[in-house]
Amino acid sequence: MQNLPLYKQLAEHYLNAIRCGTLKLGDRMPSVRKLMHVHGVSLSTALQLCRQLETEGWLEARPRSGYFVRQPRRVRLIPAQEPTIGKIIDPAQFVGIHELVSEIIAQGQRQVKCNLARATGGPALYPHQQLRSLTVSTLRRYPELLTKTITPGGNRELKAALAKRALDSGISTSADQVIITNGCIEALNLALRAVAQAGDVIAVESPTFYGLLQVLESLGMKALEIPTSPSTGISVEALELAMRTYDNIKAVVVVPHLQNPLGSMMPDQHKQKLVALCEAQGIPLIEDDSYSALADGDKIPTALKQWDHSGNVIYCASVHKILAPGMRVGWILAGRWQERVNMLKYAHTRYNEELSQIVTATFLLSSAYDRHLRKLRSSLAVQREKMAEAIATYFPEGTRVTMPAGGVSLWVEMPTGTSSRAVFDAALEESILVSPGLMYSNSNRFDHFLRLNCGMPYTQDLDDAMRLLGRIIQHQASSKQIIAA
Repeated sequence: MQNLPLYKQLAEHYLNAIRCGTLKLGDRMPSVRKLMHVHGVSLSTALQLCRQLETEGWLEARPRSGYFVRQPRRVRLIPAQEPTIGKIIDPAQFVGIHELVSEIIAQGQRQVKCNLARATGGPALYPHQQLRSLTVSTLRRYPELLTKTITPGGNRELKAALAKRALDSGISTSADQVIITNGCIEALNLALRAVAQAGDVIAVESPTFYGLLQVLESLGMKALEIPTSPSTGISVEALELAMRTYDNIKAVVVVPHLQNPLGSMMPDQHKQKLVALCEAQGIPLIEDDSYSALADGDKIPTALKQWDHSGNVIYCASVHKILAPGMRVGWILAGRWQERVNMLKYAHTRYNEELSQIVTATFLLSSAYDRHLRKLRSSLAVQREKMAEAIATYFPEGTRVTMPAGGVSLWVEMPTGTSSRAVFDAALEESILVSPGLMYSNSNRFDHFLRLNCGMPYTQDLDDAMRLLGRIIQHQASSKQIIAA
């Protein structure tokens, strides 16, 4: 908090007062003059804090009357339903996801007016000017960088920078343990190849990122889907039950922070229990930590890897979501599979080019990185609120959303019976691209869900698209109800 601008610190102070009921719906906010007097701030600072809360939907300005507390429509949204603990998707159902996902992705490749299917922030949210300047200065420092042999194992500057930044997540590691990869998806591929082979069963969250399901199918592995809460993440109890039921689980893959697509955050107690369970069972735990830096607040959530004392946790991450979607810079801490992952990386793709690595390292080691993260989180929080407001305003009754504590996506539960594929097709006809829920599981349990991007600035064009999407969902939901009747 202390690192935030003063007006944002004061805005957070009054937001807490609204949330706890000290300032109620309809109450008048202290006047700008009173704010100046009470907090000893300038007129500019007092106005900025009021406008910040107005932008986020907590205050409304009334002509010649001041600011008043309003209730965002989104607070009326019901959270998504929690899963049934015993509902485990049998790995025999793993076949066919690649074909389905590939078909939907291919359809979505066409140019659209509004892309709500991506899982990144808008380009303006990332430090493109600073990265461009660093790229130019890097080439000046190393004029032969693009023509000389690549450093084996990854650039030393980047490995050292990542090891240093890992301390923020509670991970103590050395630069030598860091293996640079082509994004997090290659890190996951390497981790899975290191611990399992074709025919093996891998426990995953349900729902889970469709890219992971594609990877598993491409490797000939089978996904065992474990019920996952939209608020607290994978059910450790259900996973423990699965381990007693199936004796061929070779690894567990989880996204503990801002899980894709749910946006859930694992409590530390659950993380400790999960790490201990996998270690006791001798089953490798693969941690995908792509999103933790996007969590609300100034503190990076603690990684599962912090509680790993035997090398049983394989940690995978990248800068793709947090720094530059156009830079495929990822890394892996492979634990006791370090040598095998090193060999697999060399055998399959050799070493990554170094220009982007040096640029990333330079930025990570600067104070500009921390400022960028604070600005990024703040912008995403505002955009998330506005998207939730739009969903509450335009989507039909029965829509549910569990608001995540950060990130770039919302997991939206449409009225029961609504087909996400039908919504996808109808929306695409209107030049709106969404990510249908049926992509996130080998079963059809999530066909009435959508993952919607909230990383783009909320413009009038986006509002128009959300209004139209709401009408499409209403039409599809109504059609299902008529058929059911």
